[in-house]
Amino acid sequence: MTRLSGYFLPTQRDPPSDAEASSHKLMVRAGLIRQVGSGLWSWLPAGWRVHQRIVAIVREEMDAIGGHEMLMPVLNPAEPWRRSGRFDIDELFTLKDRRGADMVLALSHEEIVTGHIAQSVRSYRDLPLILYHFQTKERDEPRPRAGVLRTREFVMKDAYTFDRDAEGLAVAYDKHVAAYDRIFERTGLEWYRVEGDVGMMGGLGAHEYMAPCAAGENEVALAPGYAANLEVASADPRPVELPPPLPAPEEVSTPGMTTVDKVAQELGVPAGALLKAYPIVVDDGSFQVVMVRGDHRVNELKLRGALRRDYRPAKPEEASERLGPPGYIGPVGTDVPILLDAGVAPGGYVTGANRPDAHLRGVEPGRDFPFEVVDVRTVLGGDTVNGSRIRIEPAIEVGNIFKLGTRYSEPLGATYVDEEGNMQLVWMGSYGIGPARIAAAGVEQFADEHGISWPRALAPFDVELVVLGREGSEELAFADGLYEQLQVAGLRTLYDDRDAGPGEKFADAELIGCPLRLTVGKRTLAAGEIEVQVRRGRESRTVPVDGAAEAVAGLWHELP
Repeated sequence: MTRLSGYFLPTQRDPPSDAEASSHKLMVRAGLIRQVGSGLWSWLPAGWRVHQRIVAIVREEMDAIGGHEMLMPVLNPAEPWRRSGRFDIDELFTLKDRRGADMVLALSHEEIVTGHIAQSVRSYRDLPLILYHFQTKERDEPRPRAGVLRTREFVMKDAYTFDRDAEGLAVAYDKHVAAYDRIFERTGLEWYRVEGDVGMMGGLGAHEYMAPCAAGENEVALAPGYAANLEVASADPRPVELPPPLPAPEEVSTPGMTTVDKVAQELGVPAGALLKAYPIVVDDGSFQVVMVRGDHRVNELKLRGALRRDYRPAKPEEASERLGPPGYIGPVGTDVPILLDAGVAPGGYVTGANRPDAHLRGVEPGRDFPFEVVDVRTVLGGDTVNGSRIRIEPAIEVGNIFKLGTRYSEPLGATYVDEEGNMQLVWMGSYGIGPARIAAAGVEQFADEHGISWPRALAPFDVELVVLGREGSEELAFADGLYEQLQVAGLRTLYDDRDAGPGEKFADAELIGCPLRLTVGKRTLAAGEIEVQVRRGRESRTVPVDGAAEAVAGLWHELP
């Protein structure tokens, strides 16, 4: 029974003082969630209904592609994580049990599910497989924020595919692309599938599902036929007007000018006509210099991918010893390997001269210094892909899919015997969805100044029935009967039967955001009709008292 007089739905007037994102403010005010600690949230009954409606959509689509649901524990022994190389990552919660054994609170379950496959799969006849579960994840998030958008504990659906080879993995991956596309269409969200980074998961490739909204901490680069996380996006840069060529580099005095803007202003050239240096020390101990246009910036994730290993920025004293003073570093006359961003077109540029208060102009890559081409810059709005301009939007990551390949099967010993009797490694994929993030994205995308405005598929209740009548009144008796009829008609109904004023009831209804609000009062009953407000757009209609439940059900099915 969902009568508000006995339902735990503690709405409140004011948002939390530290809330910035709309979803954080509104989900607390609407009584959907409550904070327990930093990055730790309880889902209250109405909020959990939203969460579980999302779970139901995901479960249906996973089952439709042949997924087998299971459940793996949150608490794991450390050994599989050591074997995979993930035991020492910063985001992992670790602890010791009473016997002193190292344990892990899982942030995903690749290690555990791969162990089950290693123990059970013997032959090519045992493959392919799709296994999935909904389980709590623990992540030592350094900066929990925005309510349930970035937390330290959350429920995730993670699925895993197991195939004989790369071709089988490609088929499994495409199945999940289709399933995920259907899932997000069914949620009613606006969404993009974008190219992503494999990150801590490792593997051969990834896509991310993004829901655009102002509170998103990711950025997506979008153009006709192209979508990528800004962390991995590539594009053709906007051209820059370069100075006339010179027969050789020419030194110019630039006293105290250590920034791109100051040098560009002094020499009368655009910032993109400069090459700025980013000295780095790679994990293998080598010293290298990355060069990008002066109006571009180095993308650290893409640089790590180009290097295929980690690195750190060189310390000022290291740069001075190998090259010259910071602010005046350049590629000419040095024996340090140069990584030149692919966005640098042929021509003459201004660079540092590797000595104080001096720059060189007319420097041409190739003629004046050797280099290796790498794509390491962050794409900017206005860059182009296949001639189309890119725009950049903030978005929430609501799902991700990874081609893991043999990233986990090799260290964890997941193998099978093929048709010829040879031992082969199992090929894996990993596929995650965050129901909490989908819920928050729904709030972010559709809320208005009055409160939440749920898409039909995500709403905690289909209808909120508000009665304006006291105990013993005709309108209360009618509303009681209508509540039962709405339930019979298949509508999840929240019945506001509280002894409260119309203002409080209407304000709460707007805040909670059910797709339809029905109002039963003395005046409407006298007119033989019931007021129906469509929450999205706030359009008001009426339906006759006779057959009201069936009429409301028909209207609900027409909603987006």
